Amino acid sequence: EVQLVESGGGLVQPGGSLRLSCAASGFTFSSYDMSWVRQPPGKGLEWISTINTSGESTIYADSVKGRATISRDNAKNTLSLQLNSLKTEDTAMYYCVKRGYSRDYSNAVRGQGTQVIVSS
Repeated sequence: EVQLVESGGGLVQPGGSLRLSCAASGFTFSSYDMSWVRQPPGKGLEWISTINTSGESTIYADSVKGRATISRDNAKNTLSLQLNSLKTEDTAMYYCVKRGYSRDYSNAVRGQGTQVIVSS
């Protein structure tokens, strides 16, 4: 059974940082591009970033470019997202997704999410 378990969210002040993690199991993690998406309160899913199987290629949404770093450790089956200079508009539920870049993640395998709240 495919499992993705996100962690690392929390309440942080504007300008702060968080490191989100995703533990993957039940599939050959190193064979899949992986992504992070988020869902702000009352809104739909928003793609944030994708990393290829080796970790050598990464892409970011304009909304987080320059503030986010996606990475993976294929030996540990983990995906990470470092978020810096957080803004109130970064408040959302963050999900790790077993899918590369896509226009639609509504039916993609994802975890239960980790909540990020950016507020003073």
